[in-house]
Amino acid sequence: MACRDDAATRIARFYTDAKVIRAARRKARAFAGVTQIAMLQHPELNSKSANPMVGDARSELGAQKDAIRRSYLRAHAGEFALVMFSRSTCGYCRVQWPIIQRFQEEMGWQVTLMDVDKRPDVSQRFGVEITPTTMIIRRGSQQRMVIASGVEAYPNLAQMAYQAVRLLRGDIRPEQFMTGPGEDAGFFD
Repeated sequence: MACRDDAATRIARFYTDAKVIRAARRKARAFAGVTQIAMLQHPELNSKSANPMVGDARSELGAQKDAIRRSYLRAHAGEFALVMFSRSTCGYCRVQWPIIQRFQEEMGWQVTLMDVDKRPDVSQRFGVEITPTTMIIRRGSQQRMVIASGVEAYPNLAQMAYQAVRLLRGDIRPEQFMTGPGEDAGFFD
């Protein structure tokens, strides 16, 4: 036990040593400076060209991504359904349900509200323990994916639905799950 304490003490001293901290800061600052110069000299390396982050350009990029997501989800509305598992006593469920209905209206999907107190067999079958839980189910298959546990804002719900459908259809691999609409083969890939 004493050996482990001595080793831990030495490691703690090493990381709190002022010389090590100053050296790490200098190296980090130097790396940031060289990176910035490289980005200025080679704009193709700069992510801002692929992902504008200010004003109208950011709004335009967001609108383009929303349009891609909406088109994709509408195109696959007949292939998938959205189920929200709830309880009649769940206050959060009353907040989430209108968001689910908005998704139905905007994307043309079938949505279902499933009360787990009235249908405990369904709750067990799908492994739902928390309400609200929102799940995408692929019709005619065993494929499904939870896209929200608890209340989720509409933009996030639509984004997660988009990603889940792409994954379940095999359009993306799991490691591409965080790749957004219009970012395929882009700067961040």
